[in-house]
Formats: sequence, structure tokens, C-alpha cells
Amino acid sequence: MTRISVIDYGVGNLFSMGNALRKTGATVEVVKTSEEILAADGVVLPGVGNFGAAAVQLSPIADAVREAAANGTPLLGSCLGMQLLFERSEESAGEGLGLLKGWIREFSGAMKTPHMGWNTVAATRESPLLDGIPDGSYFYFVHSFYPEPVNREDTLAETTYGMCFTSIVERGNIYGCQFHPEKSGKPGAALLSNFVDIIRR
Repeated sequence: MTRISVIDYGVGNLFSMGNALRKTGATVEVVKTSEEILAADGVVLPGVGNFGAAAVQLSPIADAVREAAANGTPLLGSCLGMQLLFERSEESAGEGLGLLKGWIREFSGAMKTPHMGWNTVAATRESPLLDGIPDGSYFYFVHSFYPEPVNREDTLAETTYGMCFTSIVERGNIYGCQFHPEKSGKPGAALLSNFVDIIRR
């Protein structure tokens, strides 16, 4: 049985994310301890809110998340959870996990923020995470900040909102999506199912 730990660090979307993952047939546990994170077959880091505050909340178990990633455990961050995979954010002071090199930038210019609602995603390369999900599929976004990876190859897909920004990342066993897959209908369900399939391999 595939065991997925959804990390509860006080800034959650835990209920909807847990339910969406359970529909894939995986065993899902909402966890708070390092031991539970390290015992999982896969780890999901959800989140909504402020980067700096979330980084503080996550700090007691941050080393366990890094260790799990270093051990090869598939890790998926969504929305704020994706942003925390990076080093720092323009939103507020605080250190992310540093699993991916780069900053979280704020939308600027005439675009209304937050970027909220349905928008399309276009892959920059192939990945098992996107199996069966056509380019142009719609996902649900709510965010005012976006990731800017240092390494171009970490970008798996992009979205246009006044500008083109990275909306999905992948580096080895580390994945992240700026949108909410658990709120994104069939494409979101397909992405989560693909992530569970990656864990099972």
C-alpha cells in the first residue's frame, strides 16, 4: 500500500488535498512529525498564506523534509508548498527548504493580483507527472507570487498571466505546482494520480 504523508505545518489545505489523494487509492496520513515524514513513500507539502510565516511554521520539520528528498522519496509541493521548495521570497523574510535554487517573485505591472481562477499550463518537456494531461489544460490558481528557478531545466511547465512564469517544477524526485491540483477538476486529479504512480515505481 502506498503511504503518502501530507504535512500539517499550520498553513493548510489539508482536508481537500488529503481527500483528492485518497481518490487515487493511496493511504494518506496528515502528519506533523519528522518520523512520520521519513516513514512515508511519498510526501506532499500543501499550503496557503505568507511565505515567511510558513517558513517559521515549517522549520521544526524542515530537515526531515530535506532528508526525505535526499533519500529519493517523491515530494510534491503545491501553491505555497511549491514556493517553499525554493530559497527565499520577495513576499517576506524567511528561508525556504532550498531544495531548488531560485527566488519567489511578486507579479508587477498592470496585472491584477492575486492571479485567481482558471488558467492553462503548457509543458516545456515530457514528464511522467504530466502523462495524459494535454497542453492547454486548465488548472486553478490563487497567488500573487511565482517561482523564478535559477536552473531553467527545473521548469516543467509554464503559464501566461501578463507574463510567462514557471507553474510546474521538477528536479529528480522533487515536484511542485503553483496551482491547486486538488481544486483543478480532472486535470488536477490526473496530476495527483500520476504523482502516486511515480511513488509506486
